[in-house]
Amino acid sequence: MPGRPNPPEKPGRPADERGVSGTRQGLGRRGEEVAARYLQARGYRIIARNLRTRLGELDLVALDGEAVVFVEVKTRRTDRAGGGAEAVDAAKRRRLLRLARAFVAARGLADRPCRFDVVALAVRPGRARIEVVRDAFGEGDRGG
Repeated sequence: MPGRPNPPEKPGRPADERGVSGTRQGLGRRGEEVAARYLQARGYRIIARNLRTRLGELDLVALDGEAVVFVEVKTRRTDRAGGGAEAVDAAKRRRLLRLARAFVAARGLADRPCRFDVVALAVRPGRARIEVVRDAFGEGDRGG
């Protein structure tokens, strides 16, 4: 509307963090895309992204050689509260195990080895720090 001033900028958020990545969901989607490209450059073949079921959501599913890899992506603006890998608590691990079992059964992949990797991203304007925790947890780690 002409004559109306623009709303003030929110303090503490640089201009290049606004827009889609300004929301938590947008930041997560952007982090998943960065993680997928990073893993593909290291030989992973992404076979599913953002797979939602009644049991929950799988961020990325990939093949690394013969292994089916379930990748949980944790994206943060800072790592003051710990890295993203620490955010995969016991309840989340149990949910991911159930999702993985359902995925391999539905896709006929139950005969392949499986593992759970966590990709933790700390993003700041113009750069990202990426940490991959291979085999972060497994079937025997039910988290409590």
